[in-house]
Order: sequence, then C-alpha cells, then structure tokens
Amino acid sequence: MRYLPKQEFNENVLIGLETPDDAGVYKLSDDLALIQTVDFFTPIVDDPYMYGQIAAANALSDVYAMGGIPLTVMNIVGYPIHKLGPEMLAEILKGSADKIKEAGAILIGGHSTDNVEPLIGLSVTGTAHPNEIWTNHEAKPGDKLILTKPIGVGIQTKAIKDGVLDQKRIERVTEVMAFLNKYAAEAMKGYPVSAVTDVTGFGLLGHSLEMVQNTNVGLVIDSAKVEILDGTKELAINKHVPAGSRDNLKWVSQHVIFEDHIDQYDQLLLADAVTSGGLLVALEGKAAEDLLQKMHGLGVKDAQIIGEVTDKHPGKIHVV
Repeated sequence: MRYLPKQEFNENVLIGLETPDDAGVYKLSDDLALIQTVDFFTPIVDDPYMYGQIAAANALSDVYAMGGIPLTVMNIVGYPIHKLGPEMLAEILKGSADKIKEAGAILIGGHSTDNVEPLIGLSVTGTAHPNEIWTNHEAKPGDKLILTKPIGVGIQTKAIKDGVLDQKRIERVTEVMAFLNKYAAEAMKGYPVSAVTDVTGFGLLGHSLEMVQNTNVGLVIDSAKVEILDGTKELAINKHVPAGSRDNLKWVSQHVIFEDHIDQYDQLLLADAVTSGGLLVALEGKAAEDLLQKMHGLGVKDAQIIGEVTDKHPGKIHVV
C-alpha cells in the first residue's frame, strides 16, 4: 500500500488504508456504516462447485471479521470459456451462489473476462453500526485468543496440486475452507471482543503479528492448542510447502520468539498461507470459555483457545 497515492482525509472513512484491517469501512450515518471488501484467486481444489463455495466463503469472511452483516455481492470472473466450456463455469458459479444464499446476502451483478485460467472472486458489501466495528489492532493485556478453524490449509492444498493428498483429507480441507465464518461472528455478538481478524494468506503468525504491530501488547501462542489439519506436518517434511508459506515465515521470524521445541516444520505450519481460514479473536479472558462453548453449539466445532495477550513483549509473538 505504500506505493498508492496518499489519500485525502475524509471524516466518514472509519477504516481505510492506514491500518491492515480486513475491509474498508465508510460511515453513512450515525447509525449505519458500509463495509467493503474484494478477493479472488485461482483454483485450489479440483471440484468446481467447491471452488465456488470456497471463493465465496473467503470473500464473505472479511465482512464477518469486521463485525458486519454481508448484504450484496458482485462476482469477479476470469475464465477460459473456449478452452473449458461453460459447464465448469456454471458449477463454479452455482457453488458461489449457494454459499452467498447461506450467508443471507444477495448476488446483484459482476464482471467477467476471458482469461488463461479460471479466476473467481467476489466483491462484498456489508453493514454494521459505526460504533460496533471490530478492528484487528485493539487487543488488551489479559485477553484470550480464540481461533475458529484449523490451520495447514496451504500445505494441504499444495499437496492436492501435487497429487499426493488422499480423498479423506481432500474432503476435510475442502469442508474447512467452505465453512462460513458467519456462525463464529454471530456467536461473538454481545461479548467483550477487543480485536478480530481472519487468518488467510499471511498465515496464523502473520495475521497475529498484524494484531500487535505498532501497539503496546504482544501475544503468547500455545502451539499445542493450535489445531492443525491431520497429516500436515508429514506433508511439510516431504516438501509440499507453498512458496507463500516460506515467505511468511521469513517475514515474521524477526518478530517471533520460538521455544526450542518448535522445530522448523512446526514454524512453517504456524506461518502456512491459508485460504478461507478462521477468525482469530481477542476478548476479555473471563468471557473466553463461555464464548467457546457458544461457538461449539453453533457448529463452529474446531474453535479453540490458543493463547493470550500480554504486555511483556510489545509487538512480538512468543510461541510456546
């Protein structure tokens, strides 16, 4: 973002380019703010219907991470229609539409172009009260951290591309990516939430770092409590690691204190680039267990308390 021209101050822009939040927020009135986001990517699974589902869940997640409700969606489509034909595209768009419907949003349009490979995404507009927006940088000492989905998605989807992931694990990672963060966000309403982000391309460590950079707090993450998709470490040992995950680890390493038992593969797992990951939530410690049980009751079965916020090492993450 440092290459973008400097934006003029606008009092209605509540969240813009100044912070690495998940979406932009524009105040329409004292009671209403717009949340806007866009995301797209090339296929990461072979099933076109599930690719559409994952693309939608991924884009919608940014609105949930800001505390909003998605209202309208526009499709972004790049597709080699003459090479692959219309049937596959129809399945992709059906998957996306079904997930949009599950979210309670409405598809109102979009744009398509011919492209050398499929590229699908969504532009999403949501709403929230201006005073009830969640950001990713207001965590407080004593807060507990909840992560709502397992990690290891980047390594597992790389293994799909490499043709080495078995069907059971393909189904599991696909299910995780397609699961909406709607249910976790709904559970969080009314709880003393301090900060929220969704874990995506920068991995758990990268998005955790965004939570504490330029603040007076740090994080402690208990690696044993972070749920990792089954078989992911073995895949990492066998070199099925995307370049983005390695880049993530290199980027965050100077800001992370790893205990000696966290080996190089464990570090890669914690930095693994995620598509359509879970929400990382910081909230008052006394409310964490109650919120966790509520999440489980709403079907967010993988949610776990994975650490806490501290004032002992500001701007850094301690992995134990």
